Amino acid sequence: MRTVERRRPAVAVLAAGLIAALALVSVLALALGAAHIPWRDTVWFLWAELTGATVVAGDIADYRIVVDSRLPRVLLAALVGGGLGGVGLLVQAMVRNALADPYVLGISSGASVGATAVVLFGAFGALGIYALSTAAFAGALGATVLVYLMARSAAGLVPLRLVLTGTAIGYGFSAATTVLVFMAPHGDAARSVMFWLLGSLAGATWQMVPLVAAVTVIGLVVIAVYARHLNALSMGDEVGAALGMNAARFRLSLFVVSAAMTGCFVAVCGAIGFVGLVVPHIARLLVGADHRRLTIVTPLLGAVFLVTADLLARTLIPPQELPLGAITAAVGVPVFVLLMRRRGALVEHG
Repeated sequence: MRTVERRRPAVAVLAAGLIAALALVSVLALALGAAHIPWRDTVWFLWAELTGATVVAGDIADYRIVVDSRLPRVLLAALVGGGLGGVGLLVQAMVRNALADPYVLGISSGASVGATAVVLFGAFGALGIYALSTAAFAGALGATVLVYLMARSAAGLVPLRLVLTGTAIGYGFSAATTVLVFMAPHGDAARSVMFWLLGSLAGATWQMVPLVAAVTVIGLVVIAVYARHLNALSMGDEVGAALGMNAARFRLSLFVVSAAMTGCFVAVCGAIGFVGLVVPHIARLLVGADHRRLTIVTPLLGAVFLVTADLLARTLIPPQELPLGAITAAVGVPVFVLLMRRRGALVEHG
């Protein structure tokens, strides 16, 4: 075991490498697209935006594309990817299940019902451009409350009961979404819903960035602060109790954190699968099962993964844009199968 630990890269070195990779893929994501902009110009536009330097009149159009269109999209991809990776790590420790991800609690399916009602039937129309995100968050919140009330018992939130209740509620909301799509007044609306259900950052704006950044940073800080408790919880409630931890109460606080983060992410960019499932497992292969290291590496890995996936989604078959969930699944499925074939890769945690 000690030999394996020595072969793993130091967390600081790995984190520095992931930050460099994130910077590289972010510049590529800003430069590539329907309008190709040289990477040197892209870097200069970013510098001008940060320092207030003057951009010549002939470059204003490209500058606006980079700063107003692509930059908020890249920032949201990094924030959501990092947040989903962190929530995946949290949920897998909370329910002690290696196959769990942020959507196993039914929150994504609840958000989908709210968003579908907006797209197909104009619900929350008085809220204008905020109708979709508001309805999605309301659906996520409703699903969270419902799962909590149904999973709650005298013993608190028991992992198996929480997973089963969340899965059942998720299926119920998915069925409701299917019925709504079936009742769609015209085909274009149904297509828009299906695209949103598979995840997309096409609607990214600067107005979305502050809220997502605040939720992501606060959530990841909370997860990092309780890394030692996650180590104990992942080994069983008895271990936590031996260390003086109230496992039921701690699990409830984790449930609130994961629901708030997941609901926010689904509200702004739809249901993006596989990030929260696969990224924590890749991080464990790199740095082991200690959550003090995982809480550093997993968010960075998730950010790199989702920025890259979004770049592929909008550049593989231009000018069409693929659903982001299709790209993450295309990468996540083979990676997850390979992980399962590695002896002990999942057993180590589960």
